[in-house]
Amino acid sequence: MHALIIVAHPDSASLTHQVATHLAEGVSGTAHSSEIADIAAEGFDPRFNAGDLAAFRVDAPISADILAEQARVERADSLVLVYPVYWWSMPGLLKGWIDRVFTNGWAYDDRQGPKVVKKLGHLPVHLVAIGAADLRTHARRGYFAAMRTQIDQGIFDFCGAPVLTSELLIVTEAADVAPNLKTARDIGGKLFAAADRN
Repeated sequence: MHALIIVAHPDSASLTHQVATHLAEGVSGTAHSSEIADIAAEGFDPRFNAGDLAAFRVDAPISADILAEQARVERADSLVLVYPVYWWSMPGLLKGWIDRVFTNGWAYDDRQGPKVVKKLGHLPVHLVAIGAADLRTHARRGYFAAMRTQIDQGIFDFCGAPVLTSELLIVTEAADVAPNLKTARDIGGKLFAAADRN
């Protein structure tokens, strides 16, 4: 089985990239494979443009760059998003990737009547967010719960993709990152555990 790991951070030396790498190493320690897609380094354009809107309205075909991203997702048996928390959510780059790639007719279909058809029920999703505020702040303000509502439910449940992991790794300037890297490796090692048991 194959995991597509989307990482959204402009600094290749960032903790976000380290977490993605350790997660991939966890996958490689099993009989499975992974691919890290660094959408910042690849120059993915997150702007939902007039062509995207025309495709949404079924007035134009989906652009070649989006078809390529969809094909990359379709080759995967699991989708992993690794990202820093910006303003209590995912970065604009990753949100734009979802805005453009999770198209009507591919991720969901609301063109056949009043009921939305969820089309990604076959795609398990694992979310690994990296935050700088402590867990107490997240709990007191309800930030992590709000992120889960917005991202886990608002995006992935809408498309039918089951979220199997929704992890928030906390890092401060003085914190040792080793536990977070171990958690990432453990997540990678367990990504296909259910399939391995069958």
